[in-house]
Amino acid sequence: MNLELVVEARSGGVWIALLRDGKLIELQEEQGKSDFSVGDIYLGRVRKLVPSLNAAFVDVGYEKDAFLHYLDLGAQFNSLNRFTRETLKGKQNVGDLQYFKQEKDIEKEGKIDAVLSSSQPILVQVAKEPISSKGPRLCSEITLAGRYLVLVPFSEKISISQKIKEQSERDRLRDLMNRIKPKNFGVIIRTVAEEKKTADLEQDLFGLLDKWKTMHQNLKKATPPFRVLGELNKTNSILRDLLNGDFTHIHLNDQVMLDEMKEYISDIAPGKEKILKQHDNRISLFEKFGINKQIKTLFGKKVPLNSGGYLIIEHTEAMHVIDVNSGNRKGADGQESNALSTNTEAAEEIARLLQLRDMGGIICIDFIDMHDKENNRTLFEKMKEFMKSDRAKHNILPPSKFGVIEITRQRVKPETNIQTSEKCPTCNGTGEIQASILFAEEIELNLNYLVLDKKEKGVSLEVHPYLQAYFTKGLISRQWKWFFKYKQWIPVRSRTDNQLLEYRFKSKENIEIEL
Repeated sequence: MNLELVVEARSGGVWIALLRDGKLIELQEEQGKSDFSVGDIYLGRVRKLVPSLNAAFVDVGYEKDAFLHYLDLGAQFNSLNRFTRETLKGKQNVGDLQYFKQEKDIEKEGKIDAVLSSSQPILVQVAKEPISSKGPRLCSEITLAGRYLVLVPFSEKISISQKIKEQSERDRLRDLMNRIKPKNFGVIIRTVAEEKKTADLEQDLFGLLDKWKTMHQNLKKATPPFRVLGELNKTNSILRDLLNGDFTHIHLNDQVMLDEMKEYISDIAPGKEKILKQHDNRISLFEKFGINKQIKTLFGKKVPLNSGGYLIIEHTEAMHVIDVNSGNRKGADGQESNALSTNTEAAEEIARLLQLRDMGGIICIDFIDMHDKENNRTLFEKMKEFMKSDRAKHNILPPSKFGVIEITRQRVKPETNIQTSEKCPTCNGTGEIQASILFAEEIELNLNYLVLDKKEKGVSLEVHPYLQAYFTKGLISRQWKWFFKYKQWIPVRSRTDNQLLEYRFKSKENIEIEL
């Protein structure tokens, strides 16, 4: 398995694509402003208590108040609350908890108005980003995630990932943490810590402790609402969680980002910096790696399968519904065998789409009916196997008697929803154009103006693949005619994310030329 990360800097932000064996499995957009990301820690102010929901609404600076349920306060909330209060008053001068006296845990079935009061300052962490008309979802069980460990202040517990099976390795990690972790700090040992050297784990732990001390220093001078500690940007957080021996290349088109990532990788995985590859902007990275084409294929209502079948994906108010169709698939092994093959292929593609589109809530999948119970059990096991790589919490139910598999999947950020339909730029969707418009001539007139009148050198043209073929194909193509006319070669590049009649001219510095 080969993992590649493609990071394309654009004027409005950064697009991040994760490829597994050339297939797109994760797509994220990072805007210039990254407030209220999962993991950000804020000093907020309780705006309103709602005893009927056993919850509170907290002002953290977002346009809508954030939601905090009693069950998300964490057992050690009283200790965190006193730490926050004394830090703001100047009584807690250090972030070290060596001499901090823990408070009694809050009741598991308690009430929100017994521990919180209106207008009080409170330290919270974003558990779910703002989605649609809802504000952020918060928790007060503060955790700081590192490469190998997760630091849990006001706790003494050491937890180990269940994916680490070897008992001797679990004992080694537990003994190590008991020796090096400071008092009043718990840790969660992540799966990637398996077989790692003591020095690597110590470095990760001390780095997390430094982050906690930085948060404490910021808290001293904070006035709610205020962000006291920000999470890593999405690119670095993906590297922190996923970087391993399977990563072959990380492709970027921005020198500043390359330098930042090289510094980050040198800290978390020294020696892996060579996988960073910088590309120029002559060709879009998403175009070069075929990502634009995959986006248009995978984000529509109808998603094709390699065998000739297809998926129909509908998003209702309450759930997502996916219908599996065999399409024009033909096989000589009988209807039952063909149904199992199509369903297995669809299950693998659906597992990828759930992660790629970050579909959450209830997902109902209507597979092709199979009468053999053993085939239904096989499909269920395959679905669980394909979903193993999904980092979001999920639960899969066996097929019902109607052949429907139900999945619940946690979503912590807005669903990735990309518009794949296009409006004709010539008629703006009316269906009518003026007969006198000859689009190719319009492009050539503008090219003539740029080269002959404005004396531009190194001009290139970006168009839809259909237009690129029109200009470049043939024994004496229009591109060759331009060469004879202008005495310079005019590169014509295709972009699959262009609309059919969309085009732009670029300078030799790859900057768009305004007409």
